[in-house]
Amino acid sequence: MMQSKTPATANAEVGSDKTVRSTIKGPAIFLAQFVGKNAPFNQLSSLAKWAADLGYRGIQVPTNDPAIFDLALAATSQAYCDEVRGICQAAGVEISELSTHLQGQLVAVHPAYDELFDQFAPAQLRQNPAARTAWAVEQLKCAAIASQRLGLKAHATFSGALLWHLVYPWPQRPAGLVEQGFAELAKRWLPILDAFAEAGVDLCYEIHPGEDLHDGASFERFLAAVNQHPRANILFDPSHFVLQQLDYLAFIDLYHDRIKMFHVKDAEFRPNGRTGVYGGYQNWQDRAGRFRSTGDGQVDFKSIFSKLTQYGYQGWAVLEWECCLKDPEQGAREGAPFIAAQLITPAGRAFDDFAGGNSDAARNRRILGLE
Repeated sequence: MMQSKTPATANAEVGSDKTVRSTIKGPAIFLAQFVGKNAPFNQLSSLAKWAADLGYRGIQVPTNDPAIFDLALAATSQAYCDEVRGICQAAGVEISELSTHLQGQLVAVHPAYDELFDQFAPAQLRQNPAARTAWAVEQLKCAAIASQRLGLKAHATFSGALLWHLVYPWPQRPAGLVEQGFAELAKRWLPILDAFAEAGVDLCYEIHPGEDLHDGASFERFLAAVNQHPRANILFDPSHFVLQQLDYLAFIDLYHDRIKMFHVKDAEFRPNGRTGVYGGYQNWQDRAGRFRSTGDGQVDFKSIFSKLTQYGYQGWAVLEWECCLKDPEQGAREGAPFIAAQLITPAGRAFDDFAGGNSDAARNRRILGLE
């Protein structure tokens, strides 16, 4: 039997007449890792039904494949966006966010990575970095409009990278090089951020190795370079912090006001005498740091959901399935109940209210010994 598809599974009665609802919505699933040539993974309608049947309430939709979602059409046609919303509603899900991870990567590409990242662009733009960048910028601007037409509040992307080849400080970096790199990155992203501001949508950068925005320090540099732009926000994915050995709970304490999206993805880091953070050019199975199916790694999701609830995060909890061992469909089946079990209904009253008493200023003065 299919479950109810009301977003946010955590509802509870508090007292006799008050109902509270979890601020975190979910579970949702990022479709990018599941899109394929065979049904049900080859079109949005069947993907939506597949996700709903597994217990997901939301789907995060990649925009690099027009067969799944036509980004250019969505930016120009409200009728198409209404049709897409209707398809999802009929299946029992809603779109949590759109994603332009691949297009965002192409906003800033160092020449050393040109050939590797060319595959993310249309064939006619390959081996033409300037045209590829211009196309990527236009894709992001289309995504801002499409998100607005769909009534979405946040959007997922990558920052791209001009400096990643310099992440280890050898050879020594010339003075001012990093600052100049972030100034150029900001120059490329500011018009895009302004487009998202006009659309009323938060642009959320996934903090991710391989991107210039890969930890808190690099995000702060970018934020300063874009003049603290209010639409420059964070897609929080703890798996990438495990692989960097960064404190992902402290990260929430520091940046919770900028965290507008959340990927539920697991990872583990098990260093040994042969390899550590850098991985030794090994495949994913043999690396010390590797992604795992949700619940199979080392991420403390209970503490993450607690902190996000504490700080009033109101976005979606979205499964991003990546694992070097487990079958993806098994990971997807296990992901929905895992996320649902983490959702917290915020308390409608203090737990110790039963022991409280009525108070007023005069009584407080007596308790303080002032009268």
